[in-house]
Amino acid sequence: MVNDNALFLRQFVRAPAVTGAFAPSSRRLATAVNAPVPESGDPVIVELGPGTGPFTRDIQRRLGGRGHHLAVELNPALAVPLARRFPDVDVVVDDAARLPGILAERGLPAADAVISGLPWAAFSGSLQRDILAAVTAAMAPGGAFTTFAYIHARALPPARRFRRLLQESFEEVVLSRTVWRNLPPAFVYHARRPR
Repeated sequence: MVNDNALFLRQFVRAPAVTGAFAPSSRRLATAVNAPVPESGDPVIVELGPGTGPFTRDIQRRLGGRGHHLAVELNPALAVPLARRFPDVDVVVDDAARLPGILAERGLPAADAVISGLPWAAFSGSLQRDILAAVTAAMAPGGAFTTFAYIHARALPPARRFRRLLQESFEEVVLSRTVWRNLPPAFVYHARRPR
């Protein structure tokens, strides 16, 4: 955990707009974000921006060896140790905006759930739109998308723009209660039924 924190902090200092946070997400936030991972069957779960793996660990526990877990990480310095730590996870160093192509290259069907650890409020409007379009294009009709945001950034223009994009892209968008046991505190967007 200490090594994860140090690695994460180094990556944040090098590229704060790419890493988006100075510490990995807490177990409580992982539990809230990973709620749509199905409890049965062989689902295709896509994780965007897994970082050091706090969501990855919980997804693997929930899957218990079922399905296919694809983790898309842009930063090789985070992806390489993640792949070593979680050998059952299909870790790919790539851009989340290429998600439909990544699934197609692996012969995978549409994603049953897309779990995102991406720093949406740090992205430009065009990048938010491109990645969210890729997410909705890669999802099964009944699929779920979850991501989180920090409460202190909720009123910032990029965060408000992202919330509007979510509402335009999905028929249902629900906000969770605040996860206070996270640094910084956060809330989760639960979105279903891509338009």
